[in-house]
Amino acid sequence: MATESRAAAEKREEAEVACAELAEALKRADIVLPSLGVDPVSYGYAQPRPLIELGRCNLETTHRLIAALDRAAR
Repeated sequence: MATESRAAAEKREEAEVACAELAEALKRADIVLPSLGVDPVSYGYAQPRPLIELGRCNLETTHRLIAALDRAAR
């Protein structure tokens, strides 16, 4: 049981770090997703499967995301 709890805590930490890294990468591209975060419901499984919630964004942010992805794909 302790091993499962430790694994769950590690997954949660990994998700939080990844979410923060994504926020920083987006910030460097001058993009902010206000609803960005880890979905707490995804921790409800016996074996956690954390999901990163990107949330909603306006059209200006959508166009910035498209441009950033296009630049990265080149």
